[in-house]
Amino acid sequence: MASDGRKQPPWIPPQPQLNTQLPRLKVFNSLTRTKDDFVPVDPAGKLVTWYACGPTVYEDAHLGHAKNYISTDIIRRIMKDYFGFHVKFVMNTTDVDDKIILRGRQQHLLARFKQEHATEDNSVSEMVLTEAKAALRQYIYKNLSALPSETSPEKLSEAVNEAYKGYADDSLPAEVTAAQGQAATVEDLLLKAHIGVARSAVGAMHDLKTAPEFFAETSEIFLPYLDALHGANLDSDNHNIYLELTSKYERRFFEDMEALNVLAPDQLTRVTEYVPQIVRFVEQIVANGFGYATVDGSVYFDIDSFERAGHSYARLEPWNRNDRALQADGEGSLSKGKSMKRSEDHFALWKASKPGEPAWSSPWGHGRPGWHIECSAMASEVIGKTIDVHSGGVDLRFPHHDNELAQSEAYWSAPGCQIQWTNYFIHMGQLRIRGLKMSKSLKNYTTIRSVLSEKYWTARSLRICFLLMPWQDGVEVTDELMKAVVGWEGKLNNFFLKSINLQRHPTTRNAAAGEHGIADQQLLSALEKAKADVDAALCDSFNTSAVMRILSELVTETNSAEALSDHVIILLARWVTRIVTIFGLDPEGDLSNEGHIGWSGLDIPASAKPFVSPASKLRDEVRALACSGLVDHTAIAKLADSIRFGIVTPQIESSEPYHQVFKQFCEDVRALATQQAPARDLLALCDQLRDVHLWKLGIYLEDRNNAQPALIRPLDKLLIETREEKDSARATRARAKLEQEVKDAERERETRERARMNPRLMFRILHEYQEWDENGIPTVDVTGKEVSKSRRKKLGKEWEKQKKRHDEWLLAGETT
Repeated sequence: MASDGRKQPPWIPPQPQLNTQLPRLKVFNSLTRTKDDFVPVDPAGKLVTWYACGPTVYEDAHLGHAKNYISTDIIRRIMKDYFGFHVKFVMNTTDVDDKIILRGRQQHLLARFKQEHATEDNSVSEMVLTEAKAALRQYIYKNLSALPSETSPEKLSEAVNEAYKGYADDSLPAEVTAAQGQAATVEDLLLKAHIGVARSAVGAMHDLKTAPEFFAETSEIFLPYLDALHGANLDSDNHNIYLELTSKYERRFFEDMEALNVLAPDQLTRVTEYVPQIVRFVEQIVANGFGYATVDGSVYFDIDSFERAGHSYARLEPWNRNDRALQADGEGSLSKGKSMKRSEDHFALWKASKPGEPAWSSPWGHGRPGWHIECSAMASEVIGKTIDVHSGGVDLRFPHHDNELAQSEAYWSAPGCQIQWTNYFIHMGQLRIRGLKMSKSLKNYTTIRSVLSEKYWTARSLRICFLLMPWQDGVEVTDELMKAVVGWEGKLNNFFLKSINLQRHPTTRNAAAGEHGIADQQLLSALEKAKADVDAALCDSFNTSAVMRILSELVTETNSAEALSDHVIILLARWVTRIVTIFGLDPEGDLSNEGHIGWSGLDIPASAKPFVSPASKLRDEVRALACSGLVDHTAIAKLADSIRFGIVTPQIESSEPYHQVFKQFCEDVRALATQQAPARDLLALCDQLRDVHLWKLGIYLEDRNNAQPALIRPLDKLLIETREEKDSARATRARAKLEQEVKDAERERETRERARMNPRLMFRILHEYQEWDENGIPTVDVTGKEVSKSRRKKLGKEWEKQKKRHDEWLLAGETT
């Protein structure tokens, strides 16, 4: 029994006799929920077969998909490029399932509706407006049940504010916010999404624009409305209705993967291209006694017969076996309603197609594959009866992968002989937002292409983010995690830039191998330890978070060491480059180039180099002369002229901004030199080139010690954020200083106003007293009671202070 009381799966990883020495690799296996020794089926120990569940292609991929496929790609690259396995990587795209059927059908009907109601001037006809109002009523009835069924567009806002207090604005109500330690629930987000759809549609009806603009804002109410009216009438044999949708989003998915530097699969399988094989696969399961057909033309998997034959079901997540919600989700939204299966636990292998659904011929009638059967049949077809690795998101463990495993073993296992279909299941953790899985239906997702286009994330920073966390764990993107990503990437950028500079411009510390000083020997020992630690981490179920920490610490140790030879720094930089290239952090990485250092993006644009390099050189010379004590203005003027006249006019348009900055800098340097300007003005001009003109062009000149020339580099997030933090701190200090000056001025003004008061009158203007002595100090209060001696003493001290202030004010008035 497991420590949590669950029954352990009746299986241990295979231990065949191999013809080669395997690495000490252990893999966290969802089948055993432990780290198992990795032993491939291949007798030579070289080939690793891998089947990955691919996307359901009906919309653009989002960051949740990025987490899954980048994590998968990282492990695949480590297996291939670090451990040296030959990986046969097979992935599917699901191009027919309930989501695709519904979305493809809806999009087809909406396109037909637009065409039927098109006008020459692109206006919205009365007929379309009438249909939109009917669609809105249906949408409200289905999704906003607290509203009156006949809520008109004009009354929607008022009705929403009344029925859904707190959900009508841009924020969720306080009781479901993190302010009270709670996260918004799925129901909260869905409700808010539905309110947003209804509001958008009403806005379009109220402010009629062109037809394309109108449909852009009302499509979400039209799609289910038109499908309810006409969906069942579509031709089941017209598969193009759905393939047009899936081919478009499959292409866009692989564009996104290429942008993320995710390797393409060695073989891609599509469900619609394997329907005959799927039919045969289902037939064999039925023939083996583990499936049955119903009179409506569907075929179901018989879990009871499967277990009676000695097999185990739900091995990945046995604790969810009786979860009806997960089971229903696995059967698909179009399968809702009464079925003819013998038990609620049984799942569909083949679904009889309903009117308006795509269909293929089969021995049981026209139908379509169940969700789970597709991967079993396709993986078995292209790999065989045993797969080394099967991967996917953690949400696929049950029921999808548990059902895959059961039906595949039902297919391959002969009486008295059970086959282990997949030896290692690995599941990637999810990306979560405020505790919730990223989901299209919840409207809480961001597409990969929008993130990359906005440049807030890059392919590299996303990959670094996922490398910093264990691949099997969920990721909650927080400010702290983002800061760690920026810091790690920035540290490596700095390290690579300085190492490349050493490689290009060797110093006098360029000792040959074997001639190392104490600092070199210490760093070489650290490098050997890092190599051993990285190997141990990668053997420990691809522990990339440990590797990232090891690399960071090694770079820190290098940066803090003194008197290192170029040779040692370059040797270390090349090894770090190899590891980050294996991790896929450089789309241009070439592991065969052992002399390469760094990753792409470390150099400034080629169009900038002819002008930025001489500008930086001139700046270095000017700074050196300005700091030399007695400034030689004649030498500076000659230097500016010689460098300027040695540069030709730019040949390409993209070079012009850099040329203008260079030209202006030369002119400004010469002008200051001619004016015999002081050193501080020359240095300020040099700072302006660095901090303003080149910064705006995405380039930074990093000044260094020991008379080294400035390091020319592109801006990165660490530089930008560091500057923003400094600017923010500077602005905060300036604001605090200004506020203090205002307070001091107000205090001074109040003091001057108080000093104007004659002390003989200061107590007489108050309503607290009715008699005073000859100096104006109170003797009797307003009630007629004599002021006490202690009170008079205190009032006298106040009088003396005011007299002193007043006398000083009078004296100042006389002198001014």
